[in-house]
Amino acid sequence: MTAADRLTDTLYGLGWSTVKKLPEPAAVRLGRTIADLAWKQRGKGVRRLESNYARVLPGASPERLAELSRAGMRSYLRYWMESFRLPAWSAERVKAGFDPKDLHFLTDGLAAGRGVVLALPHLANWDLAGAWVTTKLETPFTTVAERLKPESLYDRFVAYREGLGMEVLPHSGGSAFGTLARRLRDGGLVCLVADRDLSASGVEVTFFGETARMPAGPSLLAQQTGALLLPVTLWYDDSPVMRGRVHAPIEVPASGTRVEKTSVMTQALADAFATGIADHPEDWHMLQRLWLKDLDPARPPAGGTA
Repeated sequence: MTAADRLTDTLYGLGWSTVKKLPEPAAVRLGRTIADLAWKQRGKGVRRLESNYARVLPGASPERLAELSRAGMRSYLRYWMESFRLPAWSAERVKAGFDPKDLHFLTDGLAAGRGVVLALPHLANWDLAGAWVTTKLETPFTTVAERLKPESLYDRFVAYREGLGMEVLPHSGGSAFGTLARRLRDGGLVCLVADRDLSASGVEVTFFGETARMPAGPSLLAQQTGALLLPVTLWYDDSPVMRGRVHAPIEVPASGTRVEKTSVMTQALADAFATGIADHPEDWHMLQRLWLKDLDPARPPAGGTA
């Protein structure tokens, strides 16, 4: 393990061991202080956040984007403060911490014995939403985690999420898709963060007017298992309660090849994500490159010519 890896692992370890012991008001103040300091330093993450927000709000002034990125960093640190503290929350605090709309799409699907895939973008706190599902709905689910470096940090994230009642599979290794499919055929629940995919198997979609790539997994799982595919968007307001919405099911097209069906369904997911992000852009924690034009500056915008 390199010195940088050891430092990263140590910092996360301190977060989980120390922040979770703080009173909630103190954790909120700490998160906001760290967010404002990071925003003032204008590192590459903050600059990328503003660049991504510029796609969501074309025509926004530099002042508006700076204001939005400050709010975005505060939202991002709220996510981390909550996540560090979640293992110490009581069941009642978890149940009271999330208020989703149109939950019937999920509960009706599960009650029918049909597997359900929930697909989310990086909005607000998806870990809290997952803890709410396992606690309030008493429904276990399976998810996938990217292998992080150092390995000890990945192990921390897996232990953390398993402690919240989730079954966590590694993204790499090739066996995750088969396990997810089995859980769905058994009528289970699968939850996947699905707004960014830089792999060769990602599906190109039009997202806020330009081309991005999103994972094919949610759409393929729905096709192969008959599971219900439900987009979910999350957001914060001024209260301690996170809000959310379960969107209407994305149906499998009646005709077309598997590739064509996957493309149509993934675009529908992207459209649902865009609706939630446009309504609450400050809660979209996308501090990385997403659009293909940013990954390959020579690439023309969607609809352009090579």
